[in-house]
Amino acid sequence: MKKRDFRSDTVTHPTPEMLQAAVNAQFGDDVYGDDPTVNHLEAVAARMLGKEAAIFVPSGTFGNQLCILTHTLRGDEIILGRQCHIVVHEAGAASVIAGVQFNFFDDSRDYPDYKAIEPLIRFDDIHFPRTGLICVENARSNGKVVDLTTLRGIKAMAEKKAIPVHMDGARIFNAAAALKCDVKEIADCADSVMFCLSKGLCAPIGSMVVGTQAFIDKARKNRKIMGGAMRQAGIIAAPGLVAIEKMTQRLTEDHENAAYLAERLEVFESIAVIDEFRDINMVFCTIEGDFEAFELVDFLAGKDILINPPEAGIWRFVTHYWVGKPQIDALVDGIREFFSE
Repeated sequence: MKKRDFRSDTVTHPTPEMLQAAVNAQFGDDVYGDDPTVNHLEAVAARMLGKEAAIFVPSGTFGNQLCILTHTLRGDEIILGRQCHIVVHEAGAASVIAGVQFNFFDDSRDYPDYKAIEPLIRFDDIHFPRTGLICVENARSNGKVVDLTTLRGIKAMAEKKAIPVHMDGARIFNAAAALKCDVKEIADCADSVMFCLSKGLCAPIGSMVVGTQAFIDKARKNRKIMGGAMRQAGIIAAPGLVAIEKMTQRLTEDHENAAYLAERLEVFESIAVIDEFRDINMVFCTIEGDFEAFELVDFLAGKDILINPPEAGIWRFVTHYWVGKPQIDALVDGIREFFSE
């Protein structure tokens, strides 16, 4: 039996079409700029997000850190949300790679508007670091999306201050599906955007960074410095093309399945779904009971159902291409059996 995996949408494996695309991919040396498949992927990514250029990178963390390095100077301060992925799940990379420090805005609940962020910008003083970058996130790590009005306000304020804005758009296509807008409208709210091909889009590896031609040219050298320049990368770029051209069009199905999962979980008296985090393909909840978290994790694993333990008491279940209603029903049945025992 295939495992039913609810840990993340990063666990998606390539579709048959993606595997065939990899087999048929044309190759060249990407460092020389002559891998036609990579070049095509970059051109499509830039066009879809309404930017001048794009660059293919190994991972989302790599893409975020590449943008921070490219936008900033060593010793700069960057402004970003305390709960965002760059802070919580990227191992302190910005201090190691770019040599920058953080100044936080509160993103624990609703996303703040520019009026809450503007006071964090440093003025010119010998004692202060330069504010080199503002980072935003959409969709957010907590499953919420940020509305366009808020993002546009932050971007307009940053432009007046001559500070660039980077967007961690790992799930930007999920955000566009939730907001029912063109992804270009979200991308227009930042100078650079990173998005993942391997989160929910089924590509086996890779992320994209988009921005102006000048920014991408500078980022290309920094990618080399960071060890991310790849050679015959067409074999992994080809599935990425399928991901952005086709898989981005079906994400509402994942959102609908997440809604179905939330509805099924709410039947349990011991489970409380957190409705405010229900914008995309994630279900966050609390589970009450006299048990240790890994007892439930291990019990379900014995039934070929994979989940993560909670973080700070919050459980997260993620739907994706390989998790539909039959798999959701199996999860719910497994939880019910666990409590009955």
